[in-house]
Amino acid sequence: MRNSAVQMRIQRKNSRKIVVIAFAGAIFAALIILSLPFLHQKEVRPAAVHVPLPSAEAPAAVPLVEYKERLRPGDTVGSLLSNYGLDPKRIYLLYEEVKPVYDLRLIKAGQEFRVYANEEGQVVRLEYDVDETKYLTIWREGEKFIPSLGTHPVQTEVNFLGGTIEDNPILAFNKLGEGDMLALAFSDLFAWDVDFYTDLRRGDSFKVIFEKRFRQGKFIGYGSILAAELINRGRKFQAFRYLLPGTQKVGYYDAEGKSLQKQFIKSPIKWARITSRFSRRRLHPIHHFYRAHYGVDYAAPIGTPVQATADGTVIYVGANGASGRMVKIRHPNAYETMYLHLKNYGPGIRVGARVKTGDIVGYVGSSGESTGPHLDYRITLRGSYINPLSWKFEPIEPLPEDFTADFGRTIEPYRLLLEDPFLLCRLRIF
Repeated sequence: MRNSAVQMRIQRKNSRKIVVIAFAGAIFAALIILSLPFLHQKEVRPAAVHVPLPSAEAPAAVPLVEYKERLRPGDTVGSLLSNYGLDPKRIYLLYEEVKPVYDLRLIKAGQEFRVYANEEGQVVRLEYDVDETKYLTIWREGEKFIPSLGTHPVQTEVNFLGGTIEDNPILAFNKLGEGDMLALAFSDLFAWDVDFYTDLRRGDSFKVIFEKRFRQGKFIGYGSILAAELINRGRKFQAFRYLLPGTQKVGYYDAEGKSLQKQFIKSPIKWARITSRFSRRRLHPIHHFYRAHYGVDYAAPIGTPVQATADGTVIYVGANGASGRMVKIRHPNAYETMYLHLKNYGPGIRVGARVKTGDIVGYVGSSGESTGPHLDYRITLRGSYINPLSWKFEPIEPLPEDFTADFGRTIEPYRLLLEDPFLLCRLRIF
């Protein structure tokens, strides 16, 4: 079955023609559609950090020539500016006066900045794009350098994407014109319930309502996923983004307000094939006799990142006989996880280190008694081994009851859209 999808672009851009679709529905449904907060393009202007600029009249009266400079390995902003007549004293002054706003030493090789000079070749202004939205401007006024951080206007569009998965989410999203980062973010939402390598079946379907961010008409990245749905082997999983009122805390919940986040995510590797499961009696591949195998083996190329499956504290790092290089983590509620046969360890992984779910604890290897590159992943509860694939982990941080009514009102437009994408006034069929 070919991958099919309905993708609806919800924001209007000047370069696109308006598509009007007659909707023969009840007045109530029409009002719901018109009330959707994402039918109008949002312009996001983050707060800028400023210091006073020189008067606008003087720079405007001087014709300036723009030079685009790109740092090469070994270059600094200062070394390049010396080509424009700035002596070491002025360059030092530049660094010091700009530092409270932005440290010019953070500009690395390969990054571009712009130099604006007058007819005599004297530097009048410098510009540097800190990231996709922030930019640094430095005006020269006599012997002083006056910096400011500004922000480019960013337009946010809310989009809908839906289709089927024939292989994995990345390929499915790519076929519909969207990037890897969106597919990974989608997968992370449901990683508590679905192992996207072992649990997916051909023909599983998905829907996602998400933000795309633009600057001057150019796509600069994805924003938040506002709602999503995955049908996996006939089971429906939904996720709705919700900002708890009066807080800065964002969570994802199902339609009933249950947190998607569980005590553990299902897999320590995002894309890996299970080669051996938890068993009380398994034929050992090296010693050729039967004994218990208390873990799950994931085959993956050497160097594949291995992630912590829950928050916790590292209690062991090192070689451990047949287990090879191993990391052991203690988690709340008497759980411990072990990651065996690693090639090496993740950054900052040492005894006593605190880790968060998804942090890299190591990389797939074949150390110890191993027939090939793989990860042996194990979990214990109060010292006894449990099956990571079948154990039912409880959700954490449920939605407070005080927010239940507001949550229901907030997600209702998204819930309706996931149920019937054709409710929208504009649609495009692929």
